[in-house]
Amino acid sequence: MNILIFSWRGPGHPYAGGAEQVTHEHAKAWVKEGHKVFLFTSSYKSTSGNNTLDGVEIVRKGNQILGVQIAGFLWFSLGKHPKFDLVIDQFHGIPFFTPIYVKTKKLAFIHEVAKEVWRLNPWPKPFNLIPYFLGNLFEPLIFRLVYKNTPFLTGAKSTEDDLVSWGIPRNNITVINHGVELEDKPKKLPDKNNIKTAIFLGAVTRDKGIFDALKVFGEINRKDDSWKFWIVGKAEEHVRKEVRKMIKELGIQEKVKLWGFVSNEKKFELLAKANVMINTSAKEGWGLVNIEANAVGTPVVAYDVSGCRDSIKNGITGILVNYGDYRNIAYEAIKLVNDQAAYSKVQKNAFSWSNNFSWEKAAKESLKLVESL
Repeated sequence: MNILIFSWRGPGHPYAGGAEQVTHEHAKAWVKEGHKVFLFTSSYKSTSGNNTLDGVEIVRKGNQILGVQIAGFLWFSLGKHPKFDLVIDQFHGIPFFTPIYVKTKKLAFIHEVAKEVWRLNPWPKPFNLIPYFLGNLFEPLIFRLVYKNTPFLTGAKSTEDDLVSWGIPRNNITVINHGVELEDKPKKLPDKNNIKTAIFLGAVTRDKGIFDALKVFGEINRKDDSWKFWIVGKAEEHVRKEVRKMIKELGIQEKVKLWGFVSNEKKFELLAKANVMINTSAKEGWGLVNIEANAVGTPVVAYDVSGCRDSIKNGITGILVNYGDYRNIAYEAIKLVNDQAAYSKVQKNAFSWSNNFSWEKAAKESLKLVESL
């Protein structure tokens, strides 16, 4: 088949994250099975234009915010390209509205329903109210009016439930848990740090919970000042300034290390050395970072939100607390790390849990789905 994927970001984009990794893993697996896959995605300043990666032909046009959707419509309607047998419309807040202009078979691919994430958009005040109000008004309408008869693929049961609440029939939704890429995991896991360490891993943004994570670090430090804290992930300069300011206000400058973006090898090394990972994200599509932490024997204490409640088995592979209760995250993290028997049990469970997820398994399931369509 000729398969087209519309996605707001693609491989190589400076802010590409877990969603983009997941999409590419499925796409390259389909290529290996003999299908021809095109990815239409946004361009960016340092892009070298169209290219091929792992057999996936990448077309880059338009800006990631809305521009790529318009460019995609024009390219599909007026541009030169092969006839497609299947068009995959990947959601990330704003979809590509393919049911309006694509007549061939379609599949909506969604990692998470935005919902509360609209409130945490990065626009400066008071302009941040624009996506907040428009997103909350139009997002449910888009599902009900445009995509009600479109099959959906998602990675988590909680996202399936969100879709059903907005009018998508449950029998139109296929849930395929994401795999995890562990090639860069250390062959022999390093010992945990002598000094108790909590790590935050992910995009350093408001919606991923960086400021709540800092509150957690401050609360842990207030109860036990022997800990240290690592922040691993990419941040825009204005967010980095806010983070440094808050670290200073909390009085934990000497305890926090900002690693920035690191290689996969370094990421797994830091995850393995940390005692616990803190995940204060407002919403996850699945929570790849949780499984990555588990794969190197590190439990996660997180908010009980979509995605995290799928990738973390509460009380077994990690701990979930009510959203916004950062003090309880700090309490549970300290309690878990200080109780060696309980920690060893959760650590063992977490490691076993991570073995359930592979890209080979996920790709086999998604291949079956796209071929059935």
